Amino acid sequence: MRAGGLAASSIMAALVCVATIFIIVPIPATQGYFNVGDAMVVVAALTFGPLVGAAAGGIGSSLADIIMGYSFFAPYTLVIKGLEGLLAGWIYSRGRGPLMMLLAWLAGGAIMVTGYFVVEYSILGYGAGAFVELPFNMVQMAVAGIVGIPVSMALKRRIRIYRSA
Repeated sequence: MRAGGLAASSIMAALVCVATIFIIVPIPATQGYFNVGDAMVVVAALTFGPLVGAAAGGIGSSLADIIMGYSFFAPYTLVIKGLEGLLAGWIYSRGRGPLMMLLAWLAGGAIMVTGYFVVEYSILGYGAGAFVELPFNMVQMAVAGIVGIPVSMALKRRIRIYRSA
């Protein structure tokens, strides 16, 4: 990873962590929580690409888990949110435009929703609790796209202006 990618990954990981901590709604059925950090995972992936998306999503989100006392989720979050950012960034890097943004967001969000469901149902053994968290994760995914896509578009316009100056 180039120095610019390392800097972008570090900044975006910090922003993902802060956004995750900013709004937390505990979900007792799984000992997990609803948050808006996925919006910044989408911003990182769509603005800077798959490697920054993966690093920011995985590291920033798992740091938030640790800071907020959900450390038992941190290893799963590192992988799930890392894959979310990686896939969204990779899909968007294959073609530009609004349709590719939507496809990237939906694919990344599907990884997040499916990943947590599988972990909570199969690995952590929450059973029916995993079904309770499913709608929360779907709303979390929706917020990620509703907020993350326009923020990424605006940020890319500003970066383009900065680079041309």
